[in-house]
Amino acid sequence: MASSTADRPAGLSLEPQSRRIGEKAIVTWLFVAALAAVLITVGIIVALLEPAAEFFRFVSVTEFFSTARWTPTQADPEFGVLRLLAGTGAAVLYSCIIALPAGLGAAIYMNEYASHRARQVLKPLLEVLEGIPTVVYGFFAVAFVAPLLKDNWWTWMPGRLGEEPGTQFILAAGLVLGIMIIPTVASVSQDAMAAIPRGLREAAYGLGSTRMQVATRVVVPGALSGIVASFVLGLSRAIGETIVVLLAAGAMANLSIWPNDGAFTMTAFIGRTSTGEIAYGTITYYSIFAVGALLFVITLIVNLISIALVRKFREVYE
Repeated sequence: MASSTADRPAGLSLEPQSRRIGEKAIVTWLFVAALAAVLITVGIIVALLEPAAEFFRFVSVTEFFSTARWTPTQADPEFGVLRLLAGTGAAVLYSCIIALPAGLGAAIYMNEYASHRARQVLKPLLEVLEGIPTVVYGFFAVAFVAPLLKDNWWTWMPGRLGEEPGTQFILAAGLVLGIMIIPTVASVSQDAMAAIPRGLREAAYGLGSTRMQVATRVVVPGALSGIVASFVLGLSRAIGETIVVLLAAGAMANLSIWPNDGAFTMTAFIGRTSTGEIAYGTITYYSIFAVGALLFVITLIVNLISIALVRKFREVYE
């Protein structure tokens, strides 16, 4: 039974003895940080919307999402953004083919098979790889990956029309993008697997399960929400990457995902065009914001899908 106020000894107060100024300052700082994140997002939306709306005064939505060429800087410009979407999709597709299985496999190895000493070495190495500047990855793609593919792989896979591939093509960019996001997928997935209670593993071993069965049928399903989050985080990084695709994929806006075709992604267009050489107020200038707004919408959709999947597969352990 709860004690009443009359039962308290005289002079006893349940109020805090100090004002806890430090704690209040921390709470205020956290609130300001959260508010700043919201305001920055709203600011980005406002900065994109007005110029994008100005762009659509000159170009219809139907033309924008058509298969027309993407030539915004020519005398007779065309604005078929599907070619940029194809280039972006191809780069993300090839990077995910590399990064998602490799990252998940690395996470399973570090969490279930590696010794404590090996884990102490591998985890910092992954974090170092994650911190390498993207321009370094871009030059790696141009100087090593692209020539290697052109001199060897194309001997049994020629261009889709039989032509000799150039020095910039989407597969080289996709492979290096995949290598770049492997540490992100592996690190986040391994953290999710490490949070699985040890009792679940011991129960599975007690039933006669092998280490592979424990990893694939107990640990991975239990950490599925974190694994999905790592996949989406890597996917978002691949979608937003600029330097690697700008250097390795070229600037040919092809409506193709063929591996040895050149491609032009949305981020590469923004990075190449917004260099100060485009006059303010022109339709080419406004096209940068239209593509940026589309990229923002795609990223938002990807994150909303991620939130839904994480909620669906979340496991709560006591």
